[in-house]
Amino acid sequence: MFDCALCSLVEELIPRETKVGFRMAKEEPQSISKDLQELQKKLSLLIESIQTNSKVVAFMTSPVGQYLDRHPFLALTLLMFIAMSAVPVGFFLLLVVLTSLAAFVGVILLEGLVISVGGLSLLCILCGLAFVSLAMSGTITVSYMVVSSLISYWFSPSSLAQQNPSGNCRLSMKSTDFEGLYQE
Repeated sequence: MFDCALCSLVEELIPRETKVGFRMAKEEPQSISKDLQELQKKLSLLIESIQTNSKVVAFMTSPVGQYLDRHPFLALTLLMFIAMSAVPVGFFLLLVVLTSLAAFVGVILLEGLVISVGGLSLLCILCGLAFVSLAMSGTITVSYMVVSSLISYWFSPSSLAQQNPSGNCRLSMKSTDFEGLYQE
């Protein structure tokens, strides 16, 4: 039933004689008529190949297919809805894919930015620490050298020998020296 209605619809859409505008042409050249007949044959073969497709046959034997075969207006409405909803659904899926890709690239760029900023910060901190440690070690080294030179100068054996000619390193003081210190 559905296939016969489609065939008659195709035959109505492709007339045997063509008319141009509001003027009636007596007869078109034979090439156009042959082209239309060839187009009609191709459409018939296309419809036949669709009808003999195993998936279409399985759908048409199902309860939904039989219901749609008995209600052609509903089938046409469903077909038009599916055809017209393909474009918005396609745009939505394209938007989802592009948004996902943008988010993925954004995350990668953000992660790269964070790693770059963190790496540069770490490099600056390490360079600062290297400078501070160099300055501190230089200061400690110079301080050590100055203090050790002063200590060796103050407590050198030659200066002790000048203070104690006996060569004995003990500092000898007489008790009388202490008596003057502690008098009140």
